[in-house]
Amino acid sequence: MEINAGEYYLRQLRADDRMDDRPALIEAFADAEHARHIRNYSVRSLDEATGYVEQRALEWAEDERCSWAIAEPTTGALLGEVGLKDLDLAAGTGEAALWVHPAARGRGVAVTALSTVLRFGFGALGLTEVGYRHHPDNHASATVAQRCGFTRAGEGPDPFQPGGVLVEWVRTAE
Repeated sequence: MEINAGEYYLRQLRADDRMDDRPALIEAFADAEHARHIRNYSVRSLDEATGYVEQRALEWAEDERCSWAIAEPTTGALLGEVGLKDLDLAAGTGEAALWVHPAARGRGVAVTALSTVLRFGFGALGLTEVGYRHHPDNHASATVAQRCGFTRAGEGPDPFQPGGVLVEWVRTAE
C-alpha cells in the first residue's frame, strides 16, 4: 500500500529489478548514529538487506507491523522507514517505529512521515493508542514525538540493552 505524504510518499521496501532499496539500507545501518539507537537489526550486506525487506513484507502480511519506505517522489530514493509495530488490532494499539537515512536528516522527513502513518493507524486501522520509544539521548526523536502530538509518559526498560532505559511517549486517537 502506498500513501501520499505530501513532500514524500510512503511505499513498501523493495528489492527488485525496478527499485532496489538494499544499498540505501546498508548505508543507513552503517551510520554510527543509526547503529547507536537501532541495535536489534544487522544490515551489512545485500543478503542481510534482502532478509530485512522480506521480513517487513512478512510482518505486514501477518498484521504484526505496517512498514513503509519513506521515498523521494521523483526518484523513489529511500529516505528512511516508518511504521507501526507490535500491532494488536483487537486492542487498538501499536507502537511507532522510525528511522531516517543520514543523507535525509534535518529536512522534516520524520515528522511528515510519522504524522501520515499516525493518520493511517487511527483512521484505517482503528487504533486508539500508539506508543513511541527512544533512547534518552536521542533529542531528535524527542522533538519528532512532540511535533507529532505524543505526550511523554515516562521511562521504561530497553529490551535490547539490559539495564538501559527508553523514554516512552503515547498518543491517543482524537
